[in-house]
Order: sequence, then C-alpha cells, then structure tokens
Amino acid sequence: MKSSRRKRLEGHGWKIGSTAEFLGLTKEEQELLELKITLGKELKANRLKNKWTQVQFARMVRSSQSRVAKMESGDPSVSLDLLIKSLLTAGATRKNLAQAIGNQY
Repeated sequence: MKSSRRKRLEGHGWKIGSTAEFLGLTKEEQELLELKITLGKELKANRLKNKWTQVQFARMVRSSQSRVAKMESGDPSVSLDLLIKSLLTAGATRKNLAQAIGNQY
C-alpha cells in the first residue's frame, strides 16, 4: 500500500495491519497457514499440469471435488497429511515438496 494512502486511512481512524494481526495468530499458526497455502498452490499446479479436473483428481485420492477445492485454497480444515498424500498422488516427489516449502520463504 502506498504510504500516502496509508497515512490518509490512518488519519480517518483506520488501523492498518496484517491478516495475522487481525486474526490474532501466533507466529507458528501463521507459518502453518502459509505452508498449507503453498502446498495447496503446488497441488493445483500439479493437477493442472496433468490436465485433471478437480472431480477426476478427487476420485484418484478417494475424496470429493469440494475437498480438492479446499486443499487447493489452503482451507484450515485440510490436514497436512491429506495435502502431502494428494501431492504425491499427483506425481510430486520429496524433492518437489522440499522445493515448494523452501520457496515459501
């Protein structure tokens, strides 16, 4: 955000902060959320690379299309186990997973 806009908003009483500050997340909770988002984006990229629809991929991982959508969006209800299992099903390797996690920073 431009500093001029920020100053104008703060001058009108608005408080500017991060999502983590707004939600009251700890550093660990924020890191976990960012990790899930990163892995979800990687899952979507792998699925699209393989030209699978969410429905097709859901059948492969014995889940539902809506669950795949939640995985891809970093929904907090999705476990890391399911994300990693799904990434491996989509063809990701341990090296791919490490790179995705490492690129997060």
